[in-house]
Amino acid sequence: MNVAAEAELLELKAGGFDAILNNSEMGIAILDDALKYRQVNRVLAEFNGISPEQHLDRTIWDVLPQLAPVVAPALQNVLDTGVAVLDLKVSASTPSIEGRESHWEASYLPIANTEGNTVGILAIAQNRTFEYQLDRAKKDSYDLVQRILDSLFTFVGILTPEGVLVDANRAPLEAAGVNLQDVVGKRFWDCVWWNYSPQAQQHLKKAIEQAAQGQTLRFDVTNRIVGDTRITVDFMLSPLTDDHGEVTHLIASANDVSQRKNRETELTYSEERFRRVFDSTADGLLMIDDDGKIILANHSVAKMFGYTHKEMYRCTVEDLVPEHIRPQHKSDRKKYQSAPQARSMGAMRELYAKRKDGSQFPVEIALTPLQFPEGVRILATVVDISIQKDIQSSLMNALAEKTSLLNEVHHRVKNNLQVVSSLLSLQSRAVPDELRPYFKDSRDRIKAMALIHQQLYEQKDHEHVNATKYSSNLISLIRRSYTESQKCITIDFNSQDSSVNLTLDQALPFGLLLNELLANAIKHAFKGMNSGQVDVSLYQNDEHTRLKISDNGCGIPGDVTMGKTHSLGFQLIPGLIDQLGATLNINNDNGATFEIKFATEVYN
Repeated sequence: MNVAAEAELLELKAGGFDAILNNSEMGIAILDDALKYRQVNRVLAEFNGISPEQHLDRTIWDVLPQLAPVVAPALQNVLDTGVAVLDLKVSASTPSIEGRESHWEASYLPIANTEGNTVGILAIAQNRTFEYQLDRAKKDSYDLVQRILDSLFTFVGILTPEGVLVDANRAPLEAAGVNLQDVVGKRFWDCVWWNYSPQAQQHLKKAIEQAAQGQTLRFDVTNRIVGDTRITVDFMLSPLTDDHGEVTHLIASANDVSQRKNRETELTYSEERFRRVFDSTADGLLMIDDDGKIILANHSVAKMFGYTHKEMYRCTVEDLVPEHIRPQHKSDRKKYQSAPQARSMGAMRELYAKRKDGSQFPVEIALTPLQFPEGVRILATVVDISIQKDIQSSLMNALAEKTSLLNEVHHRVKNNLQVVSSLLSLQSRAVPDELRPYFKDSRDRIKAMALIHQQLYEQKDHEHVNATKYSSNLISLIRRSYTESQKCITIDFNSQDSSVNLTLDQALPFGLLLNELLANAIKHAFKGMNSGQVDVSLYQNDEHTRLKISDNGCGIPGDVTMGKTHSLGFQLIPGLIDQLGATLNINNDNGATFEIKFATEVYN
């Protein structure tokens, strides 16, 4: 080749190199044997953060003092050996990113002269900072995800499509007493959680096969943990696919739901227990919503109204009341639901319900409002009182018959006693005058007894005799029986308590006592006196009744002893006191005072 051709070829090579230097996306520089920059393209200058001109005739130590300790040994080795250094990874701070490392990949090629000696270096560099940062971000992201997963108590595991465990998060393993190295690389069904039961293993194998075909599965299953303890987990198995839709991994997750399961079991038991109690209750129970629709009913109420249990849920509460009161019932129901409170329904009224066949029957209903998340619901307790009504009617009829019979008995006893009194009156006319007072005393005693039966006959209560009314009537009867010589004697009756009542066992001795003491005072207390005063008082105190009879007469003679005198009245008094269950206190100052104390009941 002639000189001209060689010169042309050199010029062509130089032009080609300049084209590469100026247009390449890689950083390119030529350094001499003193490691001074001779040529630098724009890309490398931008890498380094200074202009191309600032590189020329300056060593790498001058341009990149922080980078020089890293790359200078490699450059010097190329000069010394003539062997290229390829794909050297370099990280250092440059002026382009002050304070932060740049990352690139460099190759250093020897430049030889015609004698074969290395006289320079061709440096080719690719900036890998972005890729490095991206890889770093990916790694940081992966580490973050791994730390998050490791802190979760929800188990997350990565399986191969064949079911081999590749990785798992740490926290649930530690909680279960399992080391990661003991389970990684094992088939999942051979791990401690599943190998306690062949059935559990077979279930998992089938699930893995389905997940490997692209299905996502979720089910509750029992797992084993440390100490051979069993827990219930919510287990999920999902396929992980690549860009082509091929399943590359399986993601297994498990969450301990033992407490939830226990609560569900307890709730189910509670609901079952409630249902059994609700359905076994003899009373009818039904619950209605705001519109009166029946949302809950037991079997007793369905049977009571003649419906099947299912039919009850198609009814409203208005379907269970007679037609003529439905509009009013609906209005009353809405008014009650606006301000509900526990109470009986239809107080002081007779309530009737309607069966499916249209027949009506008497009921008692109690209403109880219950608060639920969806609002207030009304629970009605319905009792069929047909039998009670029949019994009540029978009792009323029996009571009416008894009352009629008692009225007849008291009426006849009173009449018979009056006949006896009349016979004594007739008989007294045929006896000597000195005997007639004895007949009168007997007649007065009979009248006192007859007055009891008359009062019982005239009132509705046949179990009690009002002591105040009886005493007043007996005193009036005694006044009417005065002889001419006794009309100067005054009897005053005082009672401020009209609720003192005598039982039938008390009425007879009480009446005879009052009669005997008044008769004795009238006959004996005022002998030789022109007038006399007898005071009778009746009052109740501390569940005891006191009858006090006092006069302003001459008092009881000293030789008279109660129960031992010849007077029949005084002979009767101790026995009557015992029969009444009373105590007797006698005071003989300024006349005679008799105070009788006995137990009675307050009865309105």
